[in-house]
Amino acid sequence: MSGITLPGSESCSRTGSKKHLDMQPYGCIISIVDADMDKVFKALADPGRRLLLDRLHADNGQTLGQLCEHLDMSRQAVTKHLRLLEEAQLVVTLWRGRKKLHYLNPVPINEIAERWIGKFERGRLRILAELKKKLEGETDG
Repeated sequence: MSGITLPGSESCSRTGSKKHLDMQPYGCIISIVDADMDKVFKALADPGRRLLLDRLHADNGQTLGQLCEHLDMSRQAVTKHLRLLEEAQLVVTLWRGRKKLHYLNPVPINEIAERWIGKFERGRLRILAELKKKLEGETDG
């Protein structure tokens, strides 16, 4: 393995291996970023989790009880979805006394937009989106 042995790294008692800093191009840093982005895509794939994100966007800093109101989901299901959203760093929590408040973190969504949507010409996409809205508006009335 090509790499640098980290200072103070002793051999692992179970495997006998040492900790190394991977110096390969597209090595560990890229795979970590991709793994984080995979978590975001997985979290966004579920309509229930997207609904929770929409509720936080409308009213940020809600408790679990507040998020459960008006949802057709059990408290346990909402808790599970929130855990996955937290793992994807789409939701962050803050304790205020005994209340755990949930906040939307838009940074991972922005990173996806920059990486995937930013590849395309934004002006061109904006014009196409405006054209679509105009044409859909003409067929409605």
